[in-house]
Amino acid sequence: MTFSIIARDPVSGAFGVATATAGPMVGALVPHVRGGIGAAATQAMTNPYLAIDALALLDGQPADAALASALANDAEADRRQVVLVDAAGRTAGWTGADCIGFAGHVLETNVAVAGNMLTGRAVIENMMAAFRAAERNLARALLDALLAGAAAGGDSRGVGSSALLVQGSQAYPDLDLRVDAADDPLAALDHLLDLATSGSYAEFVAEVLKR
Repeated sequence: MTFSIIARDPVSGAFGVATATAGPMVGALVPHVRGGIGAAATQAMTNPYLAIDALALLDGQPADAALASALANDAEADRRQVVLVDAAGRTAGWTGADCIGFAGHVLETNVAVAGNMLTGRAVIENMMAAFRAAERNLARALLDALLAGAAAGGDSRGVGSSALLVQGSQAYPDLDLRVDAADDPLAALDHLLDLATSGSYAEFVAEVLKR
């Protein structure tokens, strides 16, 4: 019921997650980032503790081992879908056997894509291709990927909410954008990103970061 992309910027070390789903408030449970540590998206029959636990385990373990350890503590792992990236750009993913199709994930260095209850595999393949083709900053590349997934069919039930989370060197997110419910949440998220990265708000944030 959700399609998501997580990524690490190999230049800045920032992490980000972009996600969309048919239901409301996808940003409340799916995207997770720990600055300097990693990023995760946890979805399908969402268990936020899979992301929380896996990110905690990254302090000392690579992504695949951290995710395996987190999944071992979940009795309903077959209903879950998770992707994870660590500070070295290593990625790991899990799509449980009981996730509703189409369900799957794609892993590459520094980036992972996952989705379930999708119109088809083209959704996640197009998301990965769009991210790789992007020559802009991490937030915009993540959103471009999300838009490409929607254009390829996205969630088979439509899209009702979206979110974009990016964290760099600060102890708080650089961007934490959520469209909790809207007729066109991806267009609304695109508008929020423009507001956050240009004009008076961006100038205000730049001043805050000087302190």
